[in-house]
Amino acid sequence: MTSYRIADAARLLGVSDDTVRRWIDQRALPVTGDSPTRIPGDALAVHAQRLAESGDDERGPLSSARNRFTGLVTRVQVDGVMAQVDIQAGPHRVVSLLSAEAVRELALEPGSLATATIKATNVIVETPHGGHP
Repeated sequence: MTSYRIADAARLLGVSDDTVRRWIDQRALPVTGDSPTRIPGDALAVHAQRLAESGDDERGPLSSARNRFTGLVTRVQVDGVMAQVDIQAGPHRVVSLLSAEAVRELALEPGSLATATIKATNVIVETPHGGHP
């Protein structure tokens, strides 16, 4: 059974270590009984799904896209009619190429809050060596 340390679980969920500890104390997340404390992978996955489902539905229009990364714009590089925008969403860096006009209309600049929505037909899944963090 795969299990995760508190720091790894926090990183995967995009929260602080203290938040994970609080969820453990509130019995929202079970632990394996190992020392140091570890969280079963299947329970962590269920919790991650619950967190995603409890999101605020008033964020915008409904969409079939499920891959949404909200974060801070870290870089905007405009070159003629095109632009590159980098967003840091927790541990994820998302790079988008879009029109310079769109960058101006959305007022994107370093420090802006933005959401990258990704709709793809192919997804590659990888695991670390041995499947453990």
